[in-house]
Amino acid sequence: MLAELQNHISSDVLMGLAQAAAAIALCAAVVAVCGWQSVHVEREAAVSMARGLVQMVLVGVVLAVLLHGSLLIGSLILFAMTIAAAATAIRRLKGMAGAFPLCFWSIAAGSGIIITVMLATRSLRSDISMLVPVGSMIIANAMNACAQAIERFRAEILAHVGQIEAGLSLGAEPAVTVAPYLQSAVYASLLPRLDMMKSLGLVWIPGVMAGMVVSGASPVYAGVYQFIIVAMILAASGITGLIATVLMRSRAFSSAAQLTLRPAEAPASSPQPARGR
Repeated sequence: MLAELQNHISSDVLMGLAQAAAAIALCAAVVAVCGWQSVHVEREAAVSMARGLVQMVLVGVVLAVLLHGSLLIGSLILFAMTIAAAATAIRRLKGMAGAFPLCFWSIAAGSGIIITVMLATRSLRSDISMLVPVGSMIIANAMNACAQAIERFRAEILAHVGQIEAGLSLGAEPAVTVAPYLQSAVYASLLPRLDMMKSLGLVWIPGVMAGMVVSGASPVYAGVYQFIIVAMILAASGITGLIATVLMRSRAFSSAAQLTLRPAEAPASSPQPARGR
């Protein structure tokens, strides 16, 4: 295992680290310009770049060691990524009970179904070198779709409490009262992926296609395969957004069909003492 890892530590890695240092320097310059315009993101940018570099180096080390691992190992890696994705997505649901299971099952269902279909149709090989990178792209987009859907759905409900309760008072089912907001939330989560699909090949050439062409694959096949990846990302996002909003809808009402998701009440102001005349 150590010998295999040493084989990947070469002059290319050292060159990559030097190039990464140059990229960090450029980002630091941009952050400095932002600070000059009173846009202060210095701390967040530093933490983000440090985490990003360390995490990607660790991923590279893991892939180098487990490059020829089994499907089980690859599945465990993707499972760990799904847990991390759910932990990231729940930041949009602060204070809501059961937020982690909601996000986890939504992301796991959306990405899991699509990855399984890709493996069954041989659009994706079980080799870790292919399974983990492609699977991680699908999980990451499912995470973003989950976060966008639940944030939009929650905002819509909080903004229309009066209309929802009016519908409930007239005997409407809870699912009916929030149906327009559920549709809006799912559409909002799909919109970035729809735009990505529309601009595919015209505005941007994704990294998977570029990597395949550089490695010697047919440019036509690389283009078709990149389309498959983006289409699967769109499908995973749709499944995730739908499941996330449906699960959140069930938590927004009590067993007695009462709306429990409400805006936080502002603390009452203390009475002002009467002024003498």
